[in-house]
Amino acid sequence: MLRTFALMACITLVSAAPGISAEEGREELKRYCTGDATTLCGDVDPASKEMKTCFEKHRKELSENCRRAIDAYQAKGGK
Repeated sequence: MLRTFALMACITLVSAAPGISAEEGREELKRYCTGDATTLCGDVDPASKEMKTCFEKHRKELSENCRRAIDAYQAKGGK
């Protein structure tokens, strides 16, 4: 159940951007940030804006791969 929420959190963390790159970016976020979402933000509703806030608050604690996935997604136009 918690893992499902973490996956939803990663999807919620980003908003849809047009094109294939957005889908690829969401897949990378799921792959690299699910564990971080569970560990650092497991008590936050993944469908809420608080999830993004939680990730921002814990930016320094995120795994390097998760930070890179977020940066890459945002560089491609993700929010």
